[in-house]
Amino acid sequence: MYDVLIVGCGITGAAAAMELSKYDLKVGVLERENDVADGTTKANSAILHAGYDPEPGSLMAKLNVRGVALARELCEKLDVPYDPCGSFVLAFSEEDCRTLETLLARGKQNGVPDLQLLSGEQARALEPNLSEEVKGALYAPTGAICSPWEYALALAETAVKNGAELHLETAVTGLSPTENGWEVATNRGTFQARYVINAAGLAAQAIHEMAAPHTFTIHPARGEYYLLDKSEGTRVSHVIFQCPNENGKGVLVAPTVHGNLIVGPNAQPVAGDDTANTREGLDFVRQTALRSVPSIAFRDAIRNFAGVRAVADTGDFVIGFAAPRFLDLAGICSPGLSAAPAVAEYAVELLGEDGLSLTKKDDFVCERHRTRVKSMTPEEKQALIAKNPAFGRVICRCETVTEGEILEALHAPIPPRSVDGVKRRVNAGMGRCQGGFCGPRVVEILAREFHCSPLDIVQDRAGMWILACETKGGTGHGV
Repeated sequence: MYDVLIVGCGITGAAAAMELSKYDLKVGVLERENDVADGTTKANSAILHAGYDPEPGSLMAKLNVRGVALARELCEKLDVPYDPCGSFVLAFSEEDCRTLETLLARGKQNGVPDLQLLSGEQARALEPNLSEEVKGALYAPTGAICSPWEYALALAETAVKNGAELHLETAVTGLSPTENGWEVATNRGTFQARYVINAAGLAAQAIHEMAAPHTFTIHPARGEYYLLDKSEGTRVSHVIFQCPNENGKGVLVAPTVHGNLIVGPNAQPVAGDDTANTREGLDFVRQTALRSVPSIAFRDAIRNFAGVRAVADTGDFVIGFAAPRFLDLAGICSPGLSAAPAVAEYAVELLGEDGLSLTKKDDFVCERHRTRVKSMTPEEKQALIAKNPAFGRVICRCETVTEGEILEALHAPIPPRSVDGVKRRVNAGMGRCQGGFCGPRVVEILAREFHCSPLDIVQDRAGMWILACETKGGTGHGV
């Protein structure tokens, strides 16, 4: 029996697993996809928000500022790409300037440090490519960017290294209360747990309603993005927002930790996990972003993508016990990435107050290191290749990713099971050609290391086959 069983391994579930793995507990994580961070966590703005936007007194406000502070520390310890670049909120009118004053007051109430109001001239002195129409800006030095999927992976790997058990491709189909907690039915058998944490993202409402009456509704909202080539990566050096509105924080322009430029998102209600891109959505993103930074060269876009946010109708995070020993961590939309480690802390606090014994481990390990050949000096590269020639074989030319780095990922605590899983770990396929050169080589490596046919290798989620062959009965895989 598990002491705590977590449903979902996006950023919230991964953070909860890591926080719980600090204690002498048996912790399990159930994830329906074939990898961690394979939902909203892999398709968002990658922003760690300073914390001026949430309403004072809300859970979002309480956990955002604390989460950002923890993120800086965790990213350093776990070798996750992180850049404390700061952020601007732009004003284009007198009404917008009044909004900035409201955000400043709200941020101070929420405990956001070092907020400043800038004139348009001061803003352009720091960001020369801002529009001449900008009349002012709110500057938040504590805003930051990170690699969201690697952040979640690092947290999940840390949990696994400290004894948590991760069950991938394990979808919850039912929950039944027992004398000692819960029986959790899945497509891969039944699990017993004293406590269940619902961190299922878009599926959180459905999981909640397996255990308790309906109390909240998840409204999925799709956000569409442009990812631009590194030639546009220095167009801005801060995260550039416009004033927030009823649809959220609006279209942003921001650098990424990998040297690209990201632009988006819009906010479109959708049914379920609909991550399709639309002409209307992308046109809106482009035109809105050009108001902030008119010189963006959208012709240098290398990829469009979309993510779906789990927005609860409560207007706040849904965190609390919905039934005995059943804890919701639901509606964790923006600033969910920012707040995740603080959400995890709060969840453990609630579990302790409910009677879960929390005895800290003496041997908890919170460190992680990734080999990045691209960032090494020539001398460091030569020494590494002398030890292991695989680090001298470049697989991804755009991002200078070697076979050694891919093999290292394949032997990590949570190895990738797909081509995109490799991409999220080592950046192979994230460059200008988007895997056109390295994709087939990654397939070869995965098939070789997994001792399987290339036909068994998927692009991302289960069933997303890359290769097929003709059989007597038609098209087949792994034959």
